[in-house]
Amino acid sequence: MRDIKGIETMKIRIGWRWMGVGFALLCMTVKAEGPDYFEANRLMIRNGVQAVLTCNGLFTSHRTLAQVFEQELAYLGDRVLGTAEGGAFQVDMERRSVRVGGGSYGAAIGAVFREGIGCVVMPPGISFDVAESFPKLLTKPPAVDPATLPWPMGDVLTEFELAPGVSALGLQAASDWAFDRPTKEQVTISLIILHRGKIVHERYAPGFDWRTRTRTWSTAKSIAATLIGMQVDAGALGLDAPLEIDWLPSIEDRASDPRASITLRHVLNMSSGLYPVDSFNMEYATGSGLAYWAGASSVDGARNRGLIREPGQHWDYENYDTLLAVLALKQRFDDPSAYLAFPSEALFEPLGMHHTLASTDRFGDFIFSSQVYTNARDLARFGLLYLQNGRWQGQQLISEQWIDFVRTPAPASAVRGHDYGGQWWLVPDDRKSEVPSDAYSTAGNRGQYVIIAPSHDLVIVRRGLDFGKQGFDRWALLREVVKAVPQRTVAPQITSD
Repeated sequence: MRDIKGIETMKIRIGWRWMGVGFALLCMTVKAEGPDYFEANRLMIRNGVQAVLTCNGLFTSHRTLAQVFEQELAYLGDRVLGTAEGGAFQVDMERRSVRVGGGSYGAAIGAVFREGIGCVVMPPGISFDVAESFPKLLTKPPAVDPATLPWPMGDVLTEFELAPGVSALGLQAASDWAFDRPTKEQVTISLIILHRGKIVHERYAPGFDWRTRTRTWSTAKSIAATLIGMQVDAGALGLDAPLEIDWLPSIEDRASDPRASITLRHVLNMSSGLYPVDSFNMEYATGSGLAYWAGASSVDGARNRGLIREPGQHWDYENYDTLLAVLALKQRFDDPSAYLAFPSEALFEPLGMHHTLASTDRFGDFIFSSQVYTNARDLARFGLLYLQNGRWQGQQLISEQWIDFVRTPAPASAVRGHDYGGQWWLVPDDRKSEVPSDAYSTAGNRGQYVIIAPSHDLVIVRRGLDFGKQGFDRWALLREVVKAVPQRTVAPQITSD
C-alpha cells in the first residue's frame, strides 16, 4: 500500500474514498518525514477486502473463483494477492471460508460464511473454530415457492402489453446505453426497468442472471433507513430525539457530553457534526474499514468520535453516521435474536425479497452502511415499495411521512445542490432541468443504484462491478429511460396490490 521512490519522497495511498457516487484511489505526494504509521492497518484492510469479497463471491453469490478474481476483485488492481490459480490466500470449500495474507503480506484476515448472514470478517490471529459462535440466521422457507408465484411476490413473469406511449425500442436503447459504456471500467451486470409495477425490461451480463446476489455497498443505507423508519412510524424511535448513545470515551458526567444533542435526524442527514474519518480519506486506515474488513466492532468505531461542529450544520458522508442510526435501531430490541430477525420479518419476507442477506460483524451488529447481498429483482421490489408510497399487498409497510422525510434535502446539503436526503440521494439542482426533479435513488460503490421516478411510474435498478475511475451517471441513465416512458397524466396503475 505504499510506494517509495528514492529516499527523499514517498507516495502514500491515503485510502479509498466513497462519497456515494464514486470510489477512487486518492494519492498524495508528501515529504518523507517519518514512517507511515498506518501501513500495517492498510495492509490488514487490503487483505480483508480480498477475503470478504472472495468469501461472499464464492459462497453468497455462488460465483467461481475465476469469476471472483476477474470481476469482484478487479477494482483492487495490483493490490490483489495472487490469481485464481493461487497466491497468498487459502480457500476452504468445506468450511466456506477464505483467509488472505500473512507474513510479509501483512496480518492474515479471514472471512467465514454464516447462514442467513453472509460472510463475517475475522480479526487477525483468530482460529476459524471461533466462528461457530458468530451470528447466523435460520429462517423458515416461504410457504409457497417464489419460483412458482407471479411477480412481484414471486419470479414468474407473465406476458403483457406495454402501457400506451411506452416504447420498447426506446427501452432497448436505454439498456444499450447502460451496457455499452465507452470505458471498460464501467461494468453493468444487470438492469431492470419497472413501469407501473411491471418488469418492462430486464437484462443481465454473461455469467449473471436474476438469481445472482451481489453486494449492495451503500445502497444498504437506504434499506437501513427503511427499517429505521418503521420503528419511527411505530413510535419506538423519535426522529428529533437524542440518540441516547453511550459515547466513547466514557465520561463520568454524561449529561455534559455535547454529543448528547445529536439526533436521529442528524445522523440520517449525514450531518452529525462528529469528527469525520471516512470522508477525510482514512476509511482504509483508521475508519470504518477496520469494521468492514478487519474484524473490529462497527459500534465502537462509530461512537468513538468527538464533536467538532454543531449537529445539523455541516455535511460529511460518513459510514459511521449510518451505523449510529443502526445502533439506535438495535437498542429498541431487548432480544438480540429478535433484532437479527427484524430485517427479514419486517421487510424482506413481506416484499418477497427471499434472495437478500443482511450481514453483521462478529458481534451481531448489522453493517447496514454497506454489507447487504441481494439480486436485482429484490432491489426492484424494494424500489417498488417506495414508488407505491410505502404500500405493499394491501398493507402500509412504511408511512408516506417517512418517505417524505428521506426525500427532503438535508439542510446541510444545500452547498452540494440539495442532493441528499435521509440516506437517499436526490436529483442535484444542476440536473433538474435534465431529468424528472422528483426522482431519488440509492447509491452504492461500484455502481449500485435503485432509482425511483414517481412522475413517470418508474423504478430502475442498475447493478455494476465498476472499477478504476468508474463514474457511472445514474441520472443520465434515468434521462435515457424517460425518453421511452411518458410522464404520468393520470393516477398510477400499480399492480402489486
